[in-house]
Amino acid sequence: MDFLERAPRNLFFTGKGGVGKTSVACATAIALAERGRRVLLVSTDPASNLDEVLETPLAGEPRAVTGVTGLHALNIDPEAAAHAYREKMVGPYRGVLPDAAVRSIEEQLSGACTVEIAAFDEFSKLLGDAHATADFDHVVFDTAPTGHTLRLLELPAAWTGFLETNVGGTSCLGPLAGLKAQQALYDGSRAALIDGSRTALVLVSRADVAALREAERTRGELAALGIERQELVINGLFHASDQADQVAVAMERRGADAIATMPAGLRALSRTELPLLPFGLVGIAALRQLFGKTSSAAAPLMAAPVEVAAAPTAPPLATLIPALETSGHGVIMTMGKGGVGKTSVAVNVAVELARRGHKVHLTTTDPAAHVEETLGGAVDGIRVSRIDPAAETRAYSEEVLRTAGANLDAAGRALLEEDLRSPCTEEIAVFRAFARIVHEGEHGFVVIDTAPTGHTLLLLDAAESYHREVLRTSGAAPEEVRRLLPRLRDAAFTKILLVTLPEATPVHEAAALQRDLERADIRPFGWVINQSLTPLRVTDPVLVRRRESEARFHAEVAALAPRVAVVPWSAPAKAQPRLDFFAPTEAPRVEATP
Repeated sequence: MDFLERAPRNLFFTGKGGVGKTSVACATAIALAERGRRVLLVSTDPASNLDEVLETPLAGEPRAVTGVTGLHALNIDPEAAAHAYREKMVGPYRGVLPDAAVRSIEEQLSGACTVEIAAFDEFSKLLGDAHATADFDHVVFDTAPTGHTLRLLELPAAWTGFLETNVGGTSCLGPLAGLKAQQALYDGSRAALIDGSRTALVLVSRADVAALREAERTRGELAALGIERQELVINGLFHASDQADQVAVAMERRGADAIATMPAGLRALSRTELPLLPFGLVGIAALRQLFGKTSSAAAPLMAAPVEVAAAPTAPPLATLIPALETSGHGVIMTMGKGGVGKTSVAVNVAVELARRGHKVHLTTTDPAAHVEETLGGAVDGIRVSRIDPAAETRAYSEEVLRTAGANLDAAGRALLEEDLRSPCTEEIAVFRAFARIVHEGEHGFVVIDTAPTGHTLLLLDAAESYHREVLRTSGAAPEEVRRLLPRLRDAAFTKILLVTLPEATPVHEAAALQRDLERADIRPFGWVINQSLTPLRVTDPVLVRRRESEARFHAEVAALAPRVAVVPWSAPAKAQPRLDFFAPTEAPRVEATP
């Protein structure tokens, strides 16, 4: 394919959560390796699932991928990278500085932002240091969901500017001397990113209006960063082969309409269209099919069974509402892998609570969420908001300057202002806003559409770290921050819905999230299987095969979840301004989209 023939040394795959970035990145890496190239596949996603997709155990160092000559892969583990980064920063001072000073540095390095920077250090070595990847012809980056990716790609420029202007000795990242040593590497990373002869950004999207709009926003922001070599991949494009199958016809029409109204900026890019396959893209044999290469090993994957009657395995989403509203107030959060439909589930829950007479605050912590668009218009009883990182950062910085900076001299205030320009300030500001919104659950219902899994875990980890620090400092933080973790642990106050698709990676990632939450003494309320074909009658061979493959994942969820609900796949209801719940045997009226 032309897409593979024109591939430069560095390839980045990015896009809205759930569009198939990992699948496309893996299939590209396999195809390049099977053309005789030496390829390194790298995940920079905190919620990476490369191991499962490639069916190869991975680590922080390159490992050969089983069954593909010339292909190696690695995961950048943010937590491991953060641990190594902290030791690199703190180690030289142990036994040299007083213990109190060392503890102060460790505290400065305990936040979630340090995890981000540590992972970026690892990323920079692969992109900005030619010697680190000298054994490979191509480096393929499977990046995190769009919001995280943009932060990641902005860091070379942001940190270069910060290092050039900050003349103080420390920041929220610890001693700046340690960061200044990395400046040449950061400069090299940025140079590689904007060099079209070395690097291309591949925007991956579904044939979906929201996903294409997100891809266009990403295209514009990347271009503003100087990254002009971009390509578009439309993944999972469906063509109905059975015109009598109403679901298949609706699915094809939905894709065609989205492409027909594609933003002009995307339309101008080189474009590759990849089909919706009748099986999940897990394993080398399946991944080889994405670019149309068939093999005898994949033949069983292509076989479609005869049509059988569909039977729902779980009740509809509406059945969870009575238990969700028992206390008359509290917080309801939707969590899960990016792209599984957390926003649509959150909106549906909010609408039904409002219909039952409750006052609801519907909000999101996800930079890429489209809550208002999914809601489709004003609904009585629902107040909609979004945690705006820029506004929260500005307000937090002004508060710090007004309080902590009030009695500083000119030099001290200048140092404080410089410190507040660091990317870590946004992390703290957004965290405080999240705590403030959770506090509102004391007086009504708050429905929170959370960010994708990796960011959510960082948020909860920040809550744990912040809680420990509050205890140590005897309550110096605002009340809502002091009480955040206890509220998240109170099952009567906070109810978490884990949202998944009936596919391997979303189910297994939600299971891992449930385990992580339980380690933090937080118990999920229930699971929602979204965009399921199982309750629907389909006859198109591709959809029949995909529906059949869902059965094992419904069974896995049933074994893990305290409660389960299912939301059928549905086409957009253009004339329906309000979202509502539906019984599994009815024609669904809610668009179950990310």
